[in-house]
Amino acid sequence: MEKPCTLLVHFDKGSPSMANEIKAELESGDGPAKADAMRRAISLLLNGESLPHLFITVVRYVQSCDDHAVQKLLLLYLETVDKRDAATGKVLPEMILICQNLRNNLQSPNEYIRGVTLRFLCRLAEPALLEPLVPSVLANLDHRHHFVRRHALSAVAAIYALPQGDQLIPDAPELVERALASEQDAAARRNAFLMLSAAAQDRAVAYLLGNADRVADWPDLLQMAAVDLVRKVCRSKGRADKGRYIKVIISLLSAPSAAVVYECAGALVSLSSAPTAVRAAANTYCQLLSSQSDNNVKLIILDRLHELRASHREVMVDVVMDVLRALASPNVDVRRKVLDLVLDLLTPRNVEEVVLYLKKEVVKTQAAEVEKGGEYRQMLVQAIHSCAKKYPEVAALVVHLLMDFLGDSNVAAALDVVLFVREIIETNPKLRASMIQRLIDTFYQIRASRVCTCALWILGEFSLSLAEVESAISTIKQCLGDLPFYTVSEEGEATDSSKPAQPMVNSVTVSSRRPAVLADGTYATQSAATESSISAPAAALGSLAFSQNLRSLILSGDFFLAAVVACNLTKLVLRLEEVQPAKAEVNKACTGALLIMVSILQLGQSSYLPHRIDNDSYDRIVVCVRLLCNTGDDVRKVWLQSCRQSFVNMLAEKQFRENEEMKANAQISYAQPDDLIDFYHLKSRKGMSQLELEDAVQDDLKAATGQFTKDADDTNKLNRILQLTGFSDPVYAEAFVTVHHYDIVLDVTVINRTKETLQNLCLELATMGDLKLVDRPQNYTLAPESSKQIRANIKVSSTETGVIFGNIVYETSNVMERSVVVLNDIHIDIMDYISPATCADVAFRNMWAEFEWENKVAVNTVIQDEKEFLNHIIKSTNMKCLTPPSALDGECGFLAANLYAKSVFGEDALVNISVEKQADGKLSGYIRIRSKTQGIALSLGDKITLKQKGGSN
Repeated sequence: MEKPCTLLVHFDKGSPSMANEIKAELESGDGPAKADAMRRAISLLLNGESLPHLFITVVRYVQSCDDHAVQKLLLLYLETVDKRDAATGKVLPEMILICQNLRNNLQSPNEYIRGVTLRFLCRLAEPALLEPLVPSVLANLDHRHHFVRRHALSAVAAIYALPQGDQLIPDAPELVERALASEQDAAARRNAFLMLSAAAQDRAVAYLLGNADRVADWPDLLQMAAVDLVRKVCRSKGRADKGRYIKVIISLLSAPSAAVVYECAGALVSLSSAPTAVRAAANTYCQLLSSQSDNNVKLIILDRLHELRASHREVMVDVVMDVLRALASPNVDVRRKVLDLVLDLLTPRNVEEVVLYLKKEVVKTQAAEVEKGGEYRQMLVQAIHSCAKKYPEVAALVVHLLMDFLGDSNVAAALDVVLFVREIIETNPKLRASMIQRLIDTFYQIRASRVCTCALWILGEFSLSLAEVESAISTIKQCLGDLPFYTVSEEGEATDSSKPAQPMVNSVTVSSRRPAVLADGTYATQSAATESSISAPAAALGSLAFSQNLRSLILSGDFFLAAVVACNLTKLVLRLEEVQPAKAEVNKACTGALLIMVSILQLGQSSYLPHRIDNDSYDRIVVCVRLLCNTGDDVRKVWLQSCRQSFVNMLAEKQFRENEEMKANAQISYAQPDDLIDFYHLKSRKGMSQLELEDAVQDDLKAATGQFTKDADDTNKLNRILQLTGFSDPVYAEAFVTVHHYDIVLDVTVINRTKETLQNLCLELATMGDLKLVDRPQNYTLAPESSKQIRANIKVSSTETGVIFGNIVYETSNVMERSVVVLNDIHIDIMDYISPATCADVAFRNMWAEFEWENKVAVNTVIQDEKEFLNHIIKSTNMKCLTPPSALDGECGFLAANLYAKSVFGEDALVNISVEKQADGKLSGYIRIRSKTQGIALSLGDKITLKQKGGSN
């Protein structure tokens, strides 16, 4: 299994065949029996059996069989069997027996036999066997059937590529070039062109440029080969004559094959930075994006567009509307990538058009047949929010439409809408009045507690005029319903019978009974009201009463919402005192607010609900009651101005952080002082097309800004060299470890420090964790004091700390036994796989609740400052702190922060740090890590445990 293998066949280990059985069937069987015996022989050979005596039987009894299936299996057998002597390394003498049969096959009247024999010769690497067959191979270049010619060209290419190939067929390039000129079959032309590209590149280039006008009419197989040749030539020859090749690529952009068009667009971007070329590539990608139905293809094309955006943003801005059309795809991942790309391409010129398109998409999500409409609507709302943050003037186009979705059944989408409204109402003062009125009109539709709290805060802070304040108070009262929330007599009855009573929906209740528990765990009550103003005969808390959403939520035990109601009623009453000249109206509103607060406190302390009011909510409501009973100027300033100012500061800090990140991400390349600059206006334009001129100018700009020069970080490379053996060992080894996403490459340097030749030296490696060795390194012979570079590839399947261990085994001439040098372990660090990332607070909380793996690490450190400890953990774990700096300001002896990172495998890593300074100055607390998979949680916990002490670590 350690030798090269060109075919793979399933082998049933349950019933192994014996060599004698196979031999008997080959000698006496007919065609089908011989075919079955050959299959079993090939399976045994592929699974490590040698079958040394079977070859002569095959030569005697199988070569002469006329059955085409048997002849095909014979070629597979010859492909699999050992053709060299293991001891001497020379070709076995009996192998010459197959040459005559192969020659006969190459001259067979049957095209299939000729073709499969030629295909077999492509995998035969023995010059001694190939030499007598070369004339027959060359004769097949002119065969009448394209199947034979196709494989004859492949055979010539394979033979010429051998180390002694130029001696076997010295004039192969001329023969292939002549065949290419007269060939009509697409696959044969492709094979000939590939042979010239590999063996005689100048001839391939001459053929390509000579047929440049007809390249667009070539078959797609040949067009793909031409694109590969252009890439190869332009990389090797430099940038002198790129224009001629770029013209060929551009002519292929209109090819009927989507694969050719995609490859041409990629080649065009890699070869030229000219705006015309990049624009053509971007338009091509957009056409493929709209024409291809496969979601995987769409995702790949969007990745290419993201790469274009990073280096050619000004060109990509022009195609933003074409990209947006891909939102027609029902796939959520495609839509998410489209929106991410479009948001990076916003400009004052296109933002209005983009927002109007997104607005139309939001309207479409209301249709019932839209797949994952709620999730898609949430993405659209977030995208519109981002647009409005960058360009506040477009908010007026969509904000009123979005406010219709405050009552969305998708709580996450509704929450995004209300957060958008909260920010826009602060940043766009002109829209404030209309947005407040719209919010008052739609408030009763809100069904989620978190959305209600934010909407109440908006009403309390931004209702400024007399009409707005009175409307806001009236809306809140209407949504709370009639007071009290339950009757005292019913409470007494419930206390006596130890049963909770029915809450009053109105002042007169016809019937009441014990609340029932619905399937979703919520409470449902039945009551009939005699008043005609509220005609709902049933009020089910599980479904939320239509116009009394606040009442239903509070009766379900949400006292945090009740405290928010109290606080914002207090703000509205305080503001009413400023805008209402009639004192009696102010007193009436104040009395009504106090009655609501007292009723909430009474409900919270009663036995009616399964859980009493929590202490925090109770204290907040009591503070509101005291404030309304005794107001002062200082308190009024805190409630009416300071809260709003804190929100303004939060927005300003958020914007500042985003601007700082944008500046940090902007990469600027600088030119060296002695670099030559070829000035555009002094450039000779003779014979240059517009595209060639643009390309030359862009190359000069890159040279001037240093984008062509990539300085190798030699210091970083030295840090990645690991010593595997000691200096006194007979074999010294060190490894340079390269980690690239899913692959780890070990470049091991082995040095023979003895005066003897080391034979069969082998680097034996094994792995622990989610690491898998791709191939086993071969055996080598090391001369005295010589060195050898050995490369080992390892696949990584998850973000987990892994260990690579092993030894070096070798033999010497004077020692019979094999010697072993044990290697130091190589630990693969989790830090190579995770990188800092950002996510919204809501998304972080949702993931924290969803992820099942948690690793809790106790704080044990010599660091005595909370912020210093936080920075140390951030640096050690390569994560990003989501908690804003303003929330960490001040000295209180306590710190709580959230960290976030993503792995190259798309896994999320969440960390919460909670530390407190003790009386003796030491820090105590816990670091909690949560993730979807066990590996990243454990590995990150081990890393934090190792690094958290600080000091010398």
